[in-house]
Amino acid sequence: MSAPGVCMNIMRTRNKQEGLGTRSNPDRFANQDYLVLKKACLMQRLRFVDDMFPPDKTSIGQGLMSPAELARVEWLRPAKIAPFPAFISDGVSRFDFGQGIVSDCWFLASIGALTFQEQVFKQVVPVDQEFDEDYCGLFHFRFWRFGSWIDVVIDDKLPTIDGRLIFVHSNDPNEFWPALLEKAYAKVCGSYMDMNMGSPEEAMMDFTGGVHVSIPLSEPPADMWELMCRAGNSVTLMGCGTPQGDTFENTVLPNGVVLCHAYTVTGVKQVVSCGKPVRLVRLWNPWGRVEWNGDWSDRSPLWKTVSPEVQELCLKVAEDGEFWMTLEDFCKSFIDLDICGLCPDFLDADSDSHWKTSSYDGRWVAGTTAGGCLNYRDTFWTNPQFRITVEGSEEDVSKNMLVYLMQRPDKRHRRLVKPLHIGFCIYAVAEEYRNTSGKFPQSFFKSHAPVVQTSPYMNGREVMKFFRLRPGDYLIVPTTYNPNETASFLLTIYSREETHGYDNSGSHHGHREPHEIKLNNGMNGHVEELGQNVFEQYCNKYEELDAEQLQNLLNETFLTGNKESGGFSIEACRSLVALMDTSINGTLDFKEFARLWRKLKTYKEVFFRTDVSQTGTLSLRELRNAIMESGMTVSDSMLNLLALRYGAASGHMTLESFIGLIIRLDCMFKVYKHLSDGMSMELSQSEWMCLSMYT
Repeated sequence: MSAPGVCMNIMRTRNKQEGLGTRSNPDRFANQDYLVLKKACLMQRLRFVDDMFPPDKTSIGQGLMSPAELARVEWLRPAKIAPFPAFISDGVSRFDFGQGIVSDCWFLASIGALTFQEQVFKQVVPVDQEFDEDYCGLFHFRFWRFGSWIDVVIDDKLPTIDGRLIFVHSNDPNEFWPALLEKAYAKVCGSYMDMNMGSPEEAMMDFTGGVHVSIPLSEPPADMWELMCRAGNSVTLMGCGTPQGDTFENTVLPNGVVLCHAYTVTGVKQVVSCGKPVRLVRLWNPWGRVEWNGDWSDRSPLWKTVSPEVQELCLKVAEDGEFWMTLEDFCKSFIDLDICGLCPDFLDADSDSHWKTSSYDGRWVAGTTAGGCLNYRDTFWTNPQFRITVEGSEEDVSKNMLVYLMQRPDKRHRRLVKPLHIGFCIYAVAEEYRNTSGKFPQSFFKSHAPVVQTSPYMNGREVMKFFRLRPGDYLIVPTTYNPNETASFLLTIYSREETHGYDNSGSHHGHREPHEIKLNNGMNGHVEELGQNVFEQYCNKYEELDAEQLQNLLNETFLTGNKESGGFSIEACRSLVALMDTSINGTLDFKEFARLWRKLKTYKEVFFRTDVSQTGTLSLRELRNAIMESGMTVSDSMLNLLALRYGAASGHMTLESFIGLIIRLDCMFKVYKHLSDGMSMELSQSEWMCLSMYT
């Protein structure tokens, strides 16, 4: 039996804090350990078969092939396909492979870029894998996925028809690293079908785990050539795409450019032609054929206008899919340029920069933390908030911050993921708000304008902005465009100077210790007297209340006139008894009941005071205000758990559910504080509260 979801979240967070998921210590995808599996296979003299990505039609996916074609597919190991199988034959190159029947040119274009960077290639493709005496049909690859490096295990059974690979295949029939790499990525995406259609930056980010910049070529920046040159001299991958035609089909234009297609940028060079400088871009078509036939193509007469040395260095007349074109033709023929690097060094000419990185996980949840963009002024403040302090010099005017917002998929299969329109706003924290603890209120955002914001909102996997922030305190608010859209996200901040940040949704440490609140109009004495009268009506002869008696008392006296209430369940009353039963005998005496009764009356008043919609229930957005009115502050992650655990499917919370959660929250905080005084707690406060409240 697997651990509960909250436990798994705590374990994942702890493992990440301890270094799991880093470049040098990747996490295990699907909890499969490559070394353990390999040792077991070698000891038992078995060939590995991956039951997490089985060699059958489910791994190919629906819609990619007809039923008749699927029936012909046979999954074969490399030794059954080629006479002398090898993982890598004679080095790696973009000319090693060609595309199969799946439309994953975006992935192959990224592999083409990957072959230029040996350091990155060896991180993604561990090269110490061969068909030698330790061969057991088991291979592994590494990808960066939404904040963590993962190690992906596969078997080497590959789909074939008539003994030929139907997906990526090598030009050398004995070489198998491209086909195995594609299979590993298909496993991560869900199936081969899930790799159908995409853009190069997705795979390039998964190969580098670094910085991604997308440049629209319809309006390129003035320094784009310099940027491409710096990227070409750095550890980066570059790719680009052509516009879509009338359909999603690949259409070859008369000039040789393929529409709705991804290419790899393989080089940039300035040459002198007829005494004038010409800026050239080299590109590669992952089909391995079909090339540009305009100016500076393989057979263009313009090559005769450059020196023999340049011709020798640059010109290669071959049907290999690679060609040159001018920067101007590049911008006319392609719609965007994607650059992915290990760090932001290529962004400007300051080679002495040492960038610092910090990342934060978050989640938008409909009804609680998904407030939408600034168009929705009443709910914008409920979005996740992150507080940062930027250090540095006032005199430095160069751009010093690069902020990424990436949405994480909640679906197992890539094709089912529907990216939301996302963006972020950054606010300077004025002096009067410097000591504010916890989430900034609605009033702050109505009286302050963002100093930086993304525009327009994009429905891609990520958005980014490169800008300057002066030293000081700031608030970053990531949002979806529309309110009530649920998704997880990763916020990453690159900064030249030291930058300190934290989740600002609760107090700095996640929760604020609850304080006692009193009823309005001095009613505490009256409540005490009323509570004694009610207690005497329902208690047993020993002047005690058990859970069933408490249930009758609450449903017949406390909930009077509340039409939206479904009544306290026996399970809820057992929980209340357990929380207030200091003598641990399963019942409440009057002293224990009096404490409960005061809380019940207090929280009932809070409930109706914060029910601004006057529906007799709390919306999940009103829940945060009710908790704050009760004297407590909870983080966004805690609030989301409370909404899931105690809220109804309608997105509202009844009085009895609110009473149950708020009393438990109060008690659990005090219990934790008591247990942690003078001793080292195994769980942090936030972890312990989440477990206690959600289970």
